[in-house]
Amino acid sequence: MVNAAVSFYVADSDSGKTVFEYNALKSLVPASVMKLVTASAALELLGPDHKFRTTVGYTGTLKTKSGRLNGNIIIKGGGDPVLGSVRFEKYYSEFTDRWVAEIKKSGIKKIRGRVITDDSYYNYQPVPSKWLFEDVGNYYGAGAYGLSVFDNTYEINLRVKSDSTNPEITGFVPEECRFEFSNQLVSSGTHNEGTVYAIPYSTSGWISGNIPGDSGNYTLRASITDPPLIMAKIIDQKLKAAGITISNAPSTKRLYQSAIDEVITPLAELWSPPLKDIIEVMNHESVNLYAEHLLKELGKVYRDTGATEQGIEVVKEFLEKNDISTDGLFMEDGSGLSPLDAITSKEVVNLLWFMKYKGKYFNEFYSSLPHAGKEGTLKEYFKDPLFGSGMSAKSGSMTRVRSYAGYLTTSSGKELIFCIIVNNYSGPPQRVISGIGEILKEILLFK
Repeated sequence: MVNAAVSFYVADSDSGKTVFEYNALKSLVPASVMKLVTASAALELLGPDHKFRTTVGYTGTLKTKSGRLNGNIIIKGGGDPVLGSVRFEKYYSEFTDRWVAEIKKSGIKKIRGRVITDDSYYNYQPVPSKWLFEDVGNYYGAGAYGLSVFDNTYEINLRVKSDSTNPEITGFVPEECRFEFSNQLVSSGTHNEGTVYAIPYSTSGWISGNIPGDSGNYTLRASITDPPLIMAKIIDQKLKAAGITISNAPSTKRLYQSAIDEVITPLAELWSPPLKDIIEVMNHESVNLYAEHLLKELGKVYRDTGATEQGIEVVKEFLEKNDISTDGLFMEDGSGLSPLDAITSKEVVNLLWFMKYKGKYFNEFYSSLPHAGKEGTLKEYFKDPLFGSGMSAKSGSMTRVRSYAGYLTTSSGKELIFCIIVNNYSGPPQRVISGIGEILKEILLFK
């Protein structure tokens, strides 16, 4: 901690008065604690029951006798961040098969056109400009598209032959995500340090770093570089497997601009889970993709532009309107993945206080925070019985950054609101986490 920077603030929940502060106005990198800002604005401005819609239909004319469609099959994205996610399987079980069934039910047998995914709901810059290149190819760096699918994540399966050799790439899941990679991985050590390098809309990249030398079969999770195109390919293949002929290759609205203004005859629609459920998973599991979608959705709804920059404008306006200072806020994304994000611990605590006493949807907000030692990103931390059910908080972590913010109930029953952010420590992260735990235990003993 000799060279580290710390911002720490604790307030009495009832009165809002300061209990303890240390560099409370120092702006530091918060990592995923930034998701609290995005979640608060999304809940208050969009509402907990806000949903996203994906529509399937066709353009052109359909000859009912021959079943020939002179037009295109369109899958129109509506910004759903969790379309096809295994985390929400009950909403999306076999959804692509259901879409194909509806297309067949319409009488379509031949398509003189193509399958096109309409990905224009958000802008075509899926990744915030201030993210690191080394992050965007990996699952946690997946960008937000107008049509996202499968958490915009796929698996690269590897077989480790022996130590100090190149692992062999054996497959991709889903197979449609097969990618041209230069494989510079090495089997070495006991930790996964493999990194996928690829950018949005690219068709090639490379993998480098080390993966455990004794792992046998191993899997790396990477970000899909063009989810709308993958979705179009999957539907194209399923339609052909169902006996429907298609004359042209699948594409996206970004690539096939002539489909922009055509009238769509709807065949099916699919609604997302409510926003409150998405935010609960987002904060429990710290899913960057969902936060970036919500930021773009705020821009779409309130600025008519589904872009990161417009979403940030809406968030800052929300904070300032509710007397939450933004003087120390530097917001480059919605998730906290950017190393250029910064906020003060006092601003975070003020936001948490606002949500409890002035926010319309505090219950939904509070339920999205994992309980210490029991759930989500806090499941393996703060297991001391003293924490019990007295701490619900959001964690944040990245290289040389650890942060926590949430609500604490002391042994005497007093509720406190806290935020602690640590930047640029040296040594193992566990040492810093343990130290933070000791400080929080002192607070729990507060009378």
